[in-house]
Amino acid sequence: MTTLDDGVTGVGRPGDAAYKAATRTFNLAAEPAPAAATTARTVQDVQAALRYARDNGLGVRTHTTGHAAGTFGPMPDALLIRTDLRGGIELDLAARTARVPAGAVWGDVVAATSPYDLVSAHGTAASVGIVGYLLRGGISCYGRELGLAPNTIRAIELVLADGTPLRIDAANEADLFWAIRGGGGGFGVVTAVELALFEVPAVITGASFWPVAEAAKLVPMWRAWTVDAPPAASTSLRVLNLPSVPGRPAVLSSGPMLCLDGVVLSRTSDLTFAKSIYEGLLGPLRAVAEPVFDTWHEAGPGEVPQTHMDPPNPVSATGDHMLLDGVDDAAVATFLSATGAVAPLLAAELRQLGGALAVPDDSGGVLNHVGAQFLYQCVGSAVDPGATAAGRARAAEVRAALAPWDTGRTVPCFVGSFGQPQGHLDSSQVAAVERVRRRVDPAGLFAGD
Repeated sequence: MTTLDDGVTGVGRPGDAAYKAATRTFNLAAEPAPAAATTARTVQDVQAALRYARDNGLGVRTHTTGHAAGTFGPMPDALLIRTDLRGGIELDLAARTARVPAGAVWGDVVAATSPYDLVSAHGTAASVGIVGYLLRGGISCYGRELGLAPNTIRAIELVLADGTPLRIDAANEADLFWAIRGGGGGFGVVTAVELALFEVPAVITGASFWPVAEAAKLVPMWRAWTVDAPPAASTSLRVLNLPSVPGRPAVLSSGPMLCLDGVVLSRTSDLTFAKSIYEGLLGPLRAVAEPVFDTWHEAGPGEVPQTHMDPPNPVSATGDHMLLDGVDDAAVATFLSATGAVAPLLAAELRQLGGALAVPDDSGGVLNHVGAQFLYQCVGSAVDPGATAAGRARAAEVRAALAPWDTGRTVPCFVGSFGQPQGHLDSSQVAAVERVRRRVDPAGLFAGD
């Protein structure tokens, strides 16, 4: 193993401890296989790693937690840099911003901000890394009120291919700041992000579960509610086939379940308006069918990452994703017909969009809004080849069934695999982004990223 600078970290080749540490991923079914790998804990580590790549004729790829490892392309001639920058989260309470080093996960950010009744535009899973989520179009638990997560970035710190460190924002390298927010990789190694924070003293959050046999009555009611739902509410509906695990209520693993979860936020400590939204959503559904398990409650923002019950530990998974529009009762019936028996999928989800997510932000990046009605995603087990094949086959069946409502567009951080159909930019945006990429990386060091 070749050590970098003071020996704090190093470049590993296959078989080395440094290689194993740098290539570990949350999705165990998609472990990358680069020519070499390293973990960077300082900006100097990043610069040294880039020198190593240039000196050894390697391209450069980056990741943090590997939640999106299924979308990684082959990297046999690349150095993979796992960013795990030190320094901690720095809050500016007056400005309502947070500087977050690459390597931090959203649970870290929530823990830092929630004591001050402040939230970031974080997603459903506490274990996801901030950088990939933000730059790939993250959709927040508060997204319908706050907009697309990349729009909340106020500045980005990165190291260019030649080793130059930069801090970019709307006034400094504005074209790069625009392109990197949604334009894909290939611009540099991000080392920190400055985020806007928002005052949210209280929320109503939780999940209701029913046997999937109730879905035909409940899901059309939820869909109708989403048409005019206030932006303060962000919800998702899932058909689940959950395995039995210690600590999970047994009823949730008793058969296919329908789950409605979400967040209703309040910008003040008075929850009167939030309660009216919550009661307008859940009251009619509970009148039709009483949930077998229900966790909705008033809470502080620190509890929100537990709502969606995303797995906290690494898993072996495969998945698929589409953006859907024109979803009517026929589409709901098709979704339920295709996913109602859910197995071999673990989950099939319709996530409510609209609100601020659909509004273009003039100060945002190249990906600054999502115009579709719903985000669809599914997850299947990939613990062995048989399970992987079965999950992919069912996902393909669902994709075919939902084709009439498929917009052909995607949100990058929800894409399930490298080979999945995807597209979030039009041809003029792609060309504009590529011009920026060629300017900052003329030799194409990051071309595969």
